[in-house]
Amino acid sequence: MTHSVVIIGSGFGGIGMAIRLREAGIHDVVILEKAEGLGGTWRDNTYPGAACDVPSHLYSFSFEPKTDWSRRFPPQAEILDYLRHCARKYGVLEKVRFGTEVTEARFDEDGAVWRISTTAGELESRVLVSACGQLNRPVLPEIAGRESFTGTSFHSARWDHGADLRGKRIAVIGTGASAIQIVPEIAEEAAELRLFQRSAPYVIDKPDRLYRGWQKAALKNVPGLYELSRARIYALYEARALGFIKYPKLMSLLENRFRNALKDGIEDPALREALIPGYPMGCKRILISSDYYPTLARPDVDLITDPIEEITPSGVRTAEREYDVDVIVYATGFQTTEFLSPMKIAGRDGRELNEAWRDGAQAHLGITVSGFPNLFLLYGPYTNLGHNSIIYMLESQFRYVLGCVEALRKHGFGWIDVRTDVQDAFTREMQERLRSTVWQAGCQSWYMRADGKVVNNWPGFTFAYRRATRRPDPRHFHARKAVTG
Repeated sequence: MTHSVVIIGSGFGGIGMAIRLREAGIHDVVILEKAEGLGGTWRDNTYPGAACDVPSHLYSFSFEPKTDWSRRFPPQAEILDYLRHCARKYGVLEKVRFGTEVTEARFDEDGAVWRISTTAGELESRVLVSACGQLNRPVLPEIAGRESFTGTSFHSARWDHGADLRGKRIAVIGTGASAIQIVPEIAEEAAELRLFQRSAPYVIDKPDRLYRGWQKAALKNVPGLYELSRARIYALYEARALGFIKYPKLMSLLENRFRNALKDGIEDPALREALIPGYPMGCKRILISSDYYPTLARPDVDLITDPIEEITPSGVRTAEREYDVDVIVYATGFQTTEFLSPMKIAGRDGRELNEAWRDGAQAHLGITVSGFPNLFLLYGPYTNLGHNSIIYMLESQFRYVLGCVEALRKHGFGWIDVRTDVQDAFTREMQERLRSTVWQAGCQSWYMRADGKVVNNWPGFTFAYRRATRRPDPRHFHARKAVTG
């Protein structure tokens, strides 16, 4: 049996895409999920303190408002429950095949189908949608002796909930978005906590709060109030794009918040100096926390800035000394620029995606890849944000992909394939616009490849991306009629 659409991944992208396809009358949809539950990054990241840094009213589908969030910034468990609710309500939960990892997908040009190999067997589909996201493959650092450690160790995205941290000596390696949430939580349990910092992040205060009962009732019952709250948050966050993409001097407004947070949280001048980043604000992801700096000021918490030379059987060694620890937490991020890896994807003439992307990932509007017909990416290259909600970007992509799928049905096409010159023009435009952004201001971040080429971020306003993706332009594609009879 050849399915209409197969979607890889069951996070916000996969679930939202399946819902939109169902609403358009396309019911023959299969979602392939390698894990045993849906949720993507919100299923995987269950570490203490895990929460979103986008306000809850904006971190939800526009078509499924949630007025009873517990807090202004939603915690991981609540986000996961919301996504499960959406999957059940819109009838797409039964379309998910759990425990099914895609290993390979090859496009049959004559048959106009994707032949998909998984750990649970083979299947075919007219359309293949990748909803794998950018933050799904944890990175463990290449530190000598890492395997020799005899204590407990794990990556933050694979949290060991069986590990008892009470009274333990804990090392946290990394100071990114996960670490600043983890450290304040586990410092309460640890006998000693040592945080190993390679580069200091910019951390600003987190204006979080609980929503009271009357506020939830008003959001639910007063017409337009929830939509007004969502629009207000969107406008405030969207305005930040000016600092990231065009006027870097505007970042000074956020930098003042950083300096105030550092001054209020850290009294020790030497520690304060060690926590000042050596790159312009916004070049790396800006982090939010109101308890990170106060935690680092505790007497049982040490910030270590000496480079790590080796992991030993009993702890972590720098050039200065060895630190004996019982537990190592690697808060060291994800492989972000390879996108569909390690899946093997082959398009027209058997060309593999890894070969096509040897100089960096390319996709027109971050969605379609030349030479790979009927393949659509969600949260692909050039679609990540530094200032607003990725759910907004995903909903723009849903509409564009749906337009392509409907064109296939309406015109009887076997496949459509974005033209190479269109994709190349888009990539050149992105690289040209990115050169003047704060992301290219002299730091090494997860937004870029090892060669310094930024391939993750959208260098513009989100409403501009929505306008660009409002409908697929037929002139951008090659098309082949379906073979009949």
